[in-house]
Amino acid sequence: MFGSIGFPELIMIFIIALLLFGPRKLPEIGKTLGKAMNEFRRASNDLQRSLEEEVAADELKAAKREIQDATTLNPPAEPGATSHETEPRPAESKPQPTEPK
Repeated sequence: MFGSIGFPELIMIFIIALLLFGPRKLPEIGKTLGKAMNEFRRASNDLQRSLEEEVAADELKAAKREIQDATTLNPPAEPGATSHETEPRPAESKPQPTEPK
């Protein structure tokens, strides 16, 4: 839960806090610290969720763009068209340079 902080370290922190703040202030400090940690956790979860939603929206936009590009490059064949009418036209041949005489 606390990473590399073990039980002896937690007891040492508790004793130091008890000496610094006293037994009356310690519950208030613990309550305030707990609320702050809870708010931080909630804010980080909201941030993570919004980032994931933005990434998903960007992926959907990219997929939509790819589909639109694919459909504009190869438009669907018209009904009743023959296969040679829907095939792309070959590039026109360039004139060959003539040799000087």
